[in-house]
Amino acid sequence: MSTWRPIRRTPAWLAWMPEWLRTGIRWSLWAGLILGVLGLMVVAFYFSQAGRFDLAQVGNMPARTTILDRHGAELGGGGPNNRRLVTRKDIPDFLVNALRAREDARFFDHNGVDFRGLARATVRNVKDGDFTQGASTLSMQLARNTFEIREKSIHRKLLEIALTLRLESRYKKDEILAHYLNRIYFGAGCHGIEQAARTYFGKPTSDLNEAESSMLVGIIRGPHIFSPFRNLDAARAQQSEVLARMKTMGLLDAAGVERIKAIPIILVPQEQRVAERSYALEAIQKELQTILDDADIRDGGLTVRSSLDISWQERLEDNLAASLRKIEQSKGSQHAVHANHPPGTEPTYIQCSAVTLETKTGAILALIGGRDYSHSRYDRSTGARRDLGAAFEPWIAAAAAERGRLVLPGKPVQTGRQIGPKETIRIAKRCGISGPFVETEDVFRGSAAATPLELATGLATLGNEGKRPRPYLIQSITSADGKVLYTALPDTSPAIGRQAAREAASLLESTSGTRVHGGATGSGRDAWLARLGPKGSTAIWVGFDQPQRISSATQLDAVLEDLATRLGN
Repeated sequence: MSTWRPIRRTPAWLAWMPEWLRTGIRWSLWAGLILGVLGLMVVAFYFSQAGRFDLAQVGNMPARTTILDRHGAELGGGGPNNRRLVTRKDIPDFLVNALRAREDARFFDHNGVDFRGLARATVRNVKDGDFTQGASTLSMQLARNTFEIREKSIHRKLLEIALTLRLESRYKKDEILAHYLNRIYFGAGCHGIEQAARTYFGKPTSDLNEAESSMLVGIIRGPHIFSPFRNLDAARAQQSEVLARMKTMGLLDAAGVERIKAIPIILVPQEQRVAERSYALEAIQKELQTILDDADIRDGGLTVRSSLDISWQERLEDNLAASLRKIEQSKGSQHAVHANHPPGTEPTYIQCSAVTLETKTGAILALIGGRDYSHSRYDRSTGARRDLGAAFEPWIAAAAAERGRLVLPGKPVQTGRQIGPKETIRIAKRCGISGPFVETEDVFRGSAAATPLELATGLATLGNEGKRPRPYLIQSITSADGKVLYTALPDTSPAIGRQAAREAASLLESTSGTRVHGGATGSGRDAWLARLGPKGSTAIWVGFDQPQRISSATQLDAVLEDLATRLGN
């Protein structure tokens, strides 16, 4: 018995084909379907992977921490980077056009991934066999820099593309531009366009001219190589390439290119390039690290109000510098001169250091760690421990007065013999001077060492009726959202009796409400000025990093006396 089956008619458009060709087409269709499904699975996988990244991080980047003096005047920046954030309205249109010409000509036309450019780069890579063409758009670079996608592999590239498409759906083009320019590195320690503009040209981004804008864009591909501080000729060559690309895109004509090239490039002078780095700012940064966790500091955006008084700090710096120039210019001086210091070498000229403390609270009003931070970063205010010489006499008097002995002004040896070296050393340590000390009668002749910070603390103890203040530099810390993270609480501890402190302080000669004491040590290798006045307690040291005689005692005493007079109250 036969079984009926429907007749499978071959479609007319296939009837003319041989069987083997029809079979091939069927398999091709099935293969295409399978590949399509696999492609969709790959797309779904990478979008799933991209979804695990927090896109809010694109705009959340470590920002510059601002450091203020006690009155709110800005001193500089701190933290692991000096980034200052800008918005699109702060960025000149010319700079945006230069950036497009150099990095992403179709930025406003694509959706984050320039598939046309990607295809062109792929063909070129296959042809050349070196895979150097990346075709990364600004959006792709932003995604890569934000999420640290550095590995060169197909997997990473697909993840980068998926992230970029998500990023473009979240942010507007102007926001992407601003985030990109805020995030990238421009060399010379500059993170972000704003700090680059200020560091290289001494102006905000909004004030950049066409020549400066095109030069900054030229830096992007090699910030270490093309920094104008390191190689101005290389920076100019990159600027020319940017302008040539703008001409190719029709954004400039030949006359415009030549006009911009003719604009002088005026860089920030060498002596001003460390303005955001000083002994005082470094000391504040160190104290900040003892108060906050590393993560909080790394995120930046903090406002740190310091205890410094910038007007007094600058007055102290200027007067000290003038005094040291007098010593260098004195008759018969054979020492190296600061003005003639060879760049890149250790300084051998005469140095200085100074600290001023607010007597009752311990707030540091001024801190000078050396003569020139650009020549040496060694902070002598806390690191240079030198013999005090005659500047140690007030603590010999304090020890004698504390034990009810007679204080003989101008006779430290006779005063000290009444109580002995050990008791003198004990009292000095309680006041904040930690030595080392020579435990013989030589300690009465000034064989006791201290740093300028310790001497200032000891002076403040005498001026605060025997209560020793704890020195500090940071008054308060506020987060980027205005939350107060820290407020300093001044702290004092009893060191010596009130009467002993008063008697010791009286040894510092009274001059218009300011008491000053000091001079050169017996060896003439160190000079100290100890000062108690309305501004607080000030300790000033003058000498060489490698101890040697400074000048004649007469000359040195005259310079120190003149310095004390100029500082006044």
